[in-house]
Amino acid sequence: MSLFSWLRKTKPRLDAAQQQRLLQLPTPCALGDGSLRSQRWVVVDLETSGLNLNRDQVLSIGAVVIEDGAVDFSQLFERTLHRADNRLSPSVLIHGLGPSAIAAGSDPVEALLDFMTFVGDSPLLAFHAPFDQHMLGRALKDSLGYRLAHPFLDVAEIAPLLCPDAPLREAGLDDWILHFGLHVGERHHASADALATAELMLILFSRARQQHIDSPKALQERLGQWRRRKNAPSF
Repeated sequence: MSLFSWLRKTKPRLDAAQQQRLLQLPTPCALGDGSLRSQRWVVVDLETSGLNLNRDQVLSIGAVVIEDGAVDFSQLFERTLHRADNRLSPSVLIHGLGPSAIAAGSDPVEALLDFMTFVGDSPLLAFHAPFDQHMLGRALKDSLGYRLAHPFLDVAEIAPLLCPDAPLREAGLDDWILHFGLHVGERHHASADALATAELMLILFSRARQQHIDSPKALQERLGQWRRRKNAPSF
């Protein structure tokens, strides 16, 4: 046995039907020059067992779709994943995910296959996207052996990019909801937070068009420019 073989994780074991579903997942598309309105966007929010990027697990996935300039309520996704280890941090209990809900959750392989089928080739949006992107990517790799390659834009960056005059710095989702006077229902639950993020994003898409940012590719490019300016050293 290789000296380092114990460090390698066991390859996920999928049955024939699961393997077939995995092979049928579409290849993600790069952001293009079509209109922002015509693009199908999947807004996602995750609940996790904690904030450690390498140890904690995805417990719940909520997602909604923005298409044709509106939230499409016929396209909703919500799933709690079964986890055998029910040691939960206090923050998880705030989200209403107790041990019984997680014990009764869906098989992670099936849940993640269902979610990626729901996503299709669409780009993803999330508030504080790097965390969700990392956690989702790790879950997909561990459970399916799948590499997440979809465009993944951060609403927490898009908001200050498009609203430079807003008196907000390092703002959270609740701050932007209050700033725009949005009336949202339940919060701190994956599907509810995804819906709140989607409603915020509809306002931001309108701001983007007013600033002549008319395509997903243009939005991505403008976001990259904004990020470079923000991170540039000051002299």
